[in-house]
This record gives sequence, C-alpha cells and structure tokens, in this order.
Amino acid sequence: MSGKQRHPEIAFRKHDHRRCQRQLLSAATHLCAERKLRLTLRRRQVLEILLASHQPMGAYDILAELNRSDDKERVAPPIVYRALEFLLGEGLIHRIESRNAFISCIHPGHHRGAQFLICRDCDRVAELESNDSGLLAEADSLGFAVDHSVVEITGVCAECQKHDR
Repeated sequence: MSGKQRHPEIAFRKHDHRRCQRQLLSAATHLCAERKLRLTLRRRQVLEILLASHQPMGAYDILAELNRSDDKERVAPPIVYRALEFLLGEGLIHRIESRNAFISCIHPGHHRGAQFLICRDCDRVAELESNDSGLLAEADSLGFAVDHSVVEITGVCAECQKHDR
C-alpha cells in the first residue's frame, strides 16, 4: 500500500474489505521477500486472521480461529505467540495495549509509532495514517530517541452514535 493513499478512517467507513485484505497481505508478502524473511504458513495464517476484520483480537482468539480452521493438527499457544512476535517485529501488525490484543497494520513495515481510534461500542479500530503526531517531532527536537510510541484514543464511532440516537 502506498504511503500516499489516505484511509485512516477505513475501519469506520464502507469499503471493499476483501480488496483491503488482499492489498495488505500482498504488501506484507513483498516486504518479507524484500527483507529475505520467511512468511511461514502459520505466520501467514495469523496475519490473515487479523486482516479479516478491523477489530483487535487476543492471542487466544487467534488460537481458537486457527484450531477451528485446521482439521489436521491442533495449534499450541507458543506457535501463535511466536507468529505474533515475528509479525510485530516486522511492523506487519500492532498491539493494542489497552485491549491486550492485536490488529493488522495499514502500512506494513512502519515501526516508529502508531495512533488508533478505538470505538468502545463496536470495538472497531482505525489506525491513523499520520505517525508523527507532533509528539514524535517534539521528542526529536529534544534529542529524545523514541523506540516505540502508541497512542490509543477511545470514543464512539459515527455509526454507533447513529444507533444511540
């Protein structure tokens, strides 16, 4: 996905989600190939599960989904945690700290920071496109080397507000 493509609100707007999934999976696949990394079957399956919606999922929810879809062998929790660790490390997914859950990244490979809008009613999460909310720029200007930054803003999306009226 191009960094110029604007879609921070995609979780809260009608869109072609299958196309969205295909583009993000393709971007992740290309990124891994470019970095000479293996997107193994399990890593890919975990990523595909997270790409299936704009709602964060816990590790055990991912595990249950894997075991529901894999008739041959039961997947153990360490396999999911290793896949999540890899995907996080490569900037393909994010951890939603307040939910202890994971969500796919809308711009795979970016590590520096992430900002999320989280609807407390429907649990959908929108990743904001801008990663330099001024906080990172201010930290830079102070000579502070940021390792990791996550901003989570909780509220109610427009769709849920309509239902509340």
